[in-house]
Amino acid sequence: MDATEIFKKVRKIEIKTRGLSNQIFSGQYHSVFKGRGMAFSEVREYQYGDDIRSIDWNVTARFDHPYVKVFDEERELTVMLLIDVSGSNEFGTNQNLKEDQITEIAAVLAFSAIANNDKVGVIFFSNKIEKFIPPKKGTSHILRIIRELIDFKPENRETDIAVALGYFTNVIKKRCTAFLISDFMDTGFEDALKIANRKHDLIALKISDRREYDLPNVGMVKIKNAETGRMTWVDTSFAALRDAYSKTVRKNELLQDEIFKKCGVDVAKIKTGEDYVKPLTALFKKRGARR
Repeated sequence: MDATEIFKKVRKIEIKTRGLSNQIFSGQYHSVFKGRGMAFSEVREYQYGDDIRSIDWNVTARFDHPYVKVFDEERELTVMLLIDVSGSNEFGTNQNLKEDQITEIAAVLAFSAIANNDKVGVIFFSNKIEKFIPPKKGTSHILRIIRELIDFKPENRETDIAVALGYFTNVIKKRCTAFLISDFMDTGFEDALKIANRKHDLIALKISDRREYDLPNVGMVKIKNAETGRMTWVDTSFAALRDAYSKTVRKNELLQDEIFKKCGVDVAKIKTGEDYVKPLTALFKKRGARR
């Protein structure tokens, strides 16, 4: 893709996603995510009605009188986008590829963040960390992120979500809100997910395609694994094979849902070619209702 094509695509995505962000998400984003952190400010003497959980026992012992910690709400938020750029995201049978859907969703979230004067950073990952863009503010920074989303070429094609989460946990020291955007075609990331969500506020956005759930009856087809390159012949005319495939996919998804629930991570599921506004707004409303 040459520079002119990239510019046109960036501009198109900017117009669409900035509009969606301004009209739909900014208010909900603000109410759900803004000011969730609390920064220590000072200590003062305990007053009747103060929450005893805020007592500073070290200061209390020193002065032989109860003192409480006072916190200020942190108005600035850091938003991290953890974006899966592995080979399986080059798949799509309903208008968009998964990687196209990921680009738009990431852009909407990024514009929502800068509308609230927040910093945005990105981690691109496959089975290694492909690129880290440190959190910054501003429109020019967001447009750089969109350019990278459109034109980024990963070195590797496989997926390792645990590697991405481990790097994220180590590199971002201050608590932030993070969106893990992936098709989650991976296993073995439960512990890393739990640790990352303990330190940060982690949200999973699962991008999938309808054909990943149900095989069509199109006879003998050659299927390529986009991450390993391995080719396999499959006879889709067998109803038993199609049924077994669907049952296995849905069973694996239920197991993955249990992992998210166990780790306390909210998840929104979004399919290619479908409206992503509804699942995102539902996610925001759900989180807002819990505050």
